[in-house]
Amino acid sequence: MKNQLSLFITILICFTGFTHQPDIATTVLVEQENNTWILQIDASLTAFQQEVKTHFADTPYKTPEEFREMTLQHIRNNFEIIFNGSECPTLTNGFVQLGHESKVVFNVIGVPSKINSVEIVNTIFKDIYRSQNALIILKKDFNKKKFILNKANNYHLTLKTNKNDFIEIIEQRASLISTKTFFIILGVFLLGIIIKYNYKTLKK
Repeated sequence: MKNQLSLFITILICFTGFTHQPDIATTVLVEQENNTWILQIDASLTAFQQEVKTHFADTPYKTPEEFREMTLQHIRNNFEIIFNGSECPTLTNGFVQLGHESKVVFNVIGVPSKINSVEIVNTIFKDIYRSQNALIILKKDFNKKKFILNKANNYHLTLKTNKNDFIEIIEQRASLISTKTFFIILGVFLLGIIIKYNYKTLKK
């Protein structure tokens, strides 16, 4: 418990002032001793309130405790992490600290000792305009890197390990233009040929 508290304070110092903006949040996945992990999500209270009001509109909270429970449920419903293509850990012992900069902490059970890949889907704050979520994975002997989840990548990241680094896998797009756009251009082109042909025929 003391180790978790020390880690909690360290992360708090690192990110104080960063997550006061509703559109900016931080998610930190941290390895502790004996392959135990915690997940901490930092965001403004306004961001959490907006998401809870959006997703629990039919059952609005009446007390801070109800708000905390809805926040934990919302995160469980909108955060998914998969290790090595198939291993899905469980979020347990959720704790919510309310404030201008609010924090949610979970124990993460079931993280494999050897990690080859990590896939993360984080739509917790997708309803907030221009939402950006910084992801940091703090693993022993690995370099610390920051990754961004936002609308551009559909709040979805896939990482692979390369020695002591997490490397983002960038999905290749099959085409620069959509099929619909292609057929529109083709139709305009063919229409131009027909008009030109008819014009030449009339001149004769």
